[in-house]
Amino acid sequence: MDITDKQLLRYKRHIMLPEIDFKGQQAITEAKVLVLGVGGLGSPAAMYLAAAGVGHLTLADPDKVELANLQRQIAYNESMLEQQKTEACQQTLRAINREVDIKPVAQKLQGELLQQTVAGLDIVLDCSDNLATRFEVNRVCFEYNKPLISGAAIRWEGQISVFIPQSQDSPCYQCFHQPGTELDQNCSSNGVVGPLTGVIGSMQAIEAIKLITGAGDIVPGRTLLFDALTMQWDSMEVPRRTNCEICGHRS
Repeated sequence: MDITDKQLLRYKRHIMLPEIDFKGQQAITEAKVLVLGVGGLGSPAAMYLAAAGVGHLTLADPDKVELANLQRQIAYNESMLEQQKTEACQQTLRAINREVDIKPVAQKLQGELLQQTVAGLDIVLDCSDNLATRFEVNRVCFEYNKPLISGAAIRWEGQISVFIPQSQDSPCYQCFHQPGTELDQNCSSNGVVGPLTGVIGSMQAIEAIKLITGAGDIVPGRTLLFDALTMQWDSMEVPRRTNCEICGHRS
């Protein structure tokens, strides 16, 4: 489907970029992306992807909007309290861009449902808040050869990594974080400064757009670490573990 005159005007600032142009914007409008968790990270990520014109967004989250969410989860407002997050987020995204096809999944994605969902999409954004989900979505993404953009934020620190199963050099999330080697920490028990989640979620959206359009460089397994207290970025390369039970079998 060709870009319409309305879309040409709407996405002009993208089309002006030589790294995106008409072809890239067309790819964006045809892309299918899963946002797993529409909280602090998933809210800005989903909003920017909808604004960019991503053709289909699947939003997965079992929770309802709570008052404590409003400090950072910018897809919601006070009138949405006690609504399912996926339905409330869908309302926000439709107000941004009604052309985007949105599928809300108001339950925890796991097991066969997670496999079926990932299999039908192009890219997965892991915006979840627990290690069990992160390990499972990592396994499923490598099983179905789907790029995984993983983000995390807690207290004043954030991180983002991209894992690409199609690349023989790409590690997986489990190469970086092995089960049982660290505590499962979350914002509810440790706190988080609100705008930090916007920084990391927005970067997840940027990496998704780069993957869709082929713009820029995607370094599989490179983890960016952000310290908001000092405003310092660090970069760390995560090598693929040859004995990793998820990705180590690749030759």
